[in-house]
Amino acid sequence: MFSDDPAVLVRKLAELKLEHRDLDEAIARLRETPACDELQLTRMKKRKLKLKDMITWVESRLIPDLDA
Repeated sequence: MFSDDPAVLVRKLAELKLEHRDLDEAIARLRETPACDELQLTRMKKRKLKLKDMITWVESRLIPDLDA
């Protein structure tokens, strides 16, 4: 999916977190509109969940494996 280079992963993590935050704000604005498009809202929420999963995956790649 992504490179194993920590610098690349950190940069990608920042991009994903920014997109996640922006999407969260867009969802909040959409909810405030009187004619809220439920389909669009659902798609945005699914995208936000996918981003969260990607963030979790990248964060796990940044944690070094420790052999017990």
